[in-house]
Amino acid sequence: MKHPLKLLILALLLLLTACALAQPQVLRLATTTSTDNSGLLEAILPDFEKRYNAQVDVIAVGTGQALSLGEAGDVDIILVHALSREDEFVANQHGTERFDVMYNDFVLVGPEDDPAGVNGMLLAQDALAAIAASEATFASRGDDSGTHTKERGLWKVAGLNADPQGDWYKSLGQGMGDTLRFADETQAYTLTDRGTFLALQDGFSNLVVLVGGGNIAENQDPALLNPYGVIPINPDKGDINLDLAQDFVEWLTSVDTQAAIEEFGVETFGQPLFYPDSQAWNDR
Repeated sequence: MKHPLKLLILALLLLLTACALAQPQVLRLATTTSTDNSGLLEAILPDFEKRYNAQVDVIAVGTGQALSLGEAGDVDIILVHALSREDEFVANQHGTERFDVMYNDFVLVGPEDDPAGVNGMLLAQDALAAIAASEATFASRGDDSGTHTKERGLWKVAGLNADPQGDWYKSLGQGMGDTLRFADETQAYTLTDRGTFLALQDGFSNLVVLVGGGNIAENQDPALLNPYGVIPINPDKGDINLDLAQDFVEWLTSVDTQAAIEEFGVETFGQPLFYPDSQAWNDR
């Protein structure tokens, strides 16, 4: 028979091991305000946390800030939407690989009385040129986000300064939700991803979609397509939980999770806020 003290020590060790195993792993996820403000992450993350005994710490910032956090090794994985910058991030070995996740689209919203007369224009670049010519108030996120990156590109395509000057142009340094609220209160135009606008539109009294149509199928401007990618951070950056990050990629791009993404928003808004686009989904 074993000594009672040894049995007690063994029991304590087993208990401590069990407690350690029960502690959830932590995944640090830097992502855009659109995935957070839209409610998507709140809807789908509990499934991942349950499956992998994990806790996802979400840091919702602009894409530029998310990329910076990844480059510094302060997060394990990023979920962002600025394709050229994502490809550069991987090429510079800050991330291991980029994986397609989903897409939605950008729309130009503004006041119903539409002082710049852009309602119904097919191309955002034409609408922005009209807004600049009329010096109607335009609210820019001004935060180096994916949306801000897209906006700056559209100004350039319109033949204008990527960062317009003048009192009519308001660079806010704010997330999408706050920028939309500012535009609503000041009767300004702004560029937004459709998902965030739909999720928050009940709180607005003056904003309507002016360019981009009522859904993604009606959007005639290919420049307004908005793809999202997920990138695990290079473990050479430091204390990176690469195994859990890879589990997250596999889960996020799986057919089951992609189906959940496709359904998100349909019941409330009559259309998805995001459209699945992973390889597993497209190959199914």
